[in-house]
Amino acid sequence: MDRMIHTAFNSLKNIYDQRFRTSNNLANVNVPGFRRDLADESGSMNLSFDGQLSARSLGLETGKSAFSKAQGTISESGVDTDVSVVGDGYMFTQPRNGLVALSRRGDLTLDAEGTLIDGSGSQILDRGLQPIVIPSYREIQIQETGEILVDALSTPSGEFTSYGFIGTTNPDPATLFKDIDGQIRVEGGAVPAADPQVKIVQGMLEAANVNSVEELVSSMELQRQFEISIKFISLAKEIDEGGSQLMRMPQG
Repeated sequence: MDRMIHTAFNSLKNIYDQRFRTSNNLANVNVPGFRRDLADESGSMNLSFDGQLSARSLGLETGKSAFSKAQGTISESGVDTDVSVVGDGYMFTQPRNGLVALSRRGDLTLDAEGTLIDGSGSQILDRGLQPIVIPSYREIQIQETGEILVDALSTPSGEFTSYGFIGTTNPDPATLFKDIDGQIRVEGGAVPAADPQVKIVQGMLEAANVNSVEELVSSMELQRQFEISIKFISLAKEIDEGGSQLMRMPQG
């Protein structure tokens, strides 16, 4: 009997993990460049008692946190500091608290110190993994190579100065995972080499690659599975209690 309950509880754990991913995807559907969370690599482990293997098994997450690499829809934003990575590749970013990460979030702006940041506050890094600081300007141009050209207020009008290149990279997709802070990084903690071949377009934004309808349908299906598992546990409890009552009946 406890095997039935164990199976149901294990199923509830899996459903909880799936609902967490679905909820996170829906919560980030409007975040530019967000990458849809996928099911983690998993396996199972047989439980043992007093050195004896049990028929019961426990589902385990055995691998990295996976995410969809598909490109989201790219549309014109009309904002000069917005950029989009076209095709494969990522920009280097420095989150407020954490290690260097990779991102396709392109809603860029300048903070109070003139440092280029994205909508989450992460600093955009150059090819040398340094923050990019830009002065007050009349006009800004961001080339396909990631080079930033600025017509600064401190220089004669129409005189553009280069303030470096947005750092980009294109690592092997198989090595990428989402870290515990939700940032994309390479397995082993290494920072991949810069790749100047990654193409960037100005004034465009890539949407999250999340299909909200699919996520909502998945959420409803998971809710049904959750309810079935709860009923299964209740049924197992009733059967167990019925068996116990039969064993306590007086012998005639």
